[in-house]
Amino acid sequence: MTATGNGAPAPAGLITRDTPVGYELTGVKKKAVIQLMGSRLWGRFNPNHWDPVYAAETGLKAPIQTGEMSTAYLSEMCVNYFGRNFFTGARMVCKYVNSAYANEVITTHGVVREKTPTDDGYRFKVEIWAQNDEGEKKTVGWVEADV
Repeated sequence: MTATGNGAPAPAGLITRDTPVGYELTGVKKKAVIQLMGSRLWGRFNPNHWDPVYAAETGLKAPIQTGEMSTAYLSEMCVNYFGRNFFTGARMVCKYVNSAYANEVITTHGVVREKTPTDDGYRFKVEIWAQNDEGEKKTVGWVEADV
């Protein structure tokens, strides 16, 4: 991945008009830390998201992340690949298929599935998902953006 001098992804992203269908995105890897899960922004309103005792009392093996967190991980990956194009007319659709638990390591993935010509370039459709280290998918979906 080529970055700018400050470590940020290139403004135009890494997916270009020459990117082929089947291209695999390198994802981001994040640990579901309880400190973030219990923050006001990510779920403080629901003790299942931050309180291990409450989670156990309700039958969970550990507190769970909100779906917003895995969506943020997927969005970070998409910004890395689409650059500013992710913020201009892109569309992301996600389904949360399994809970992400505290202290799980979540990695995002993506594969270009479609490349449709437009007046100014191409509309790319990328299958995306987030999974834990055991390969259990947590969030699945797709994103499309113009390049």
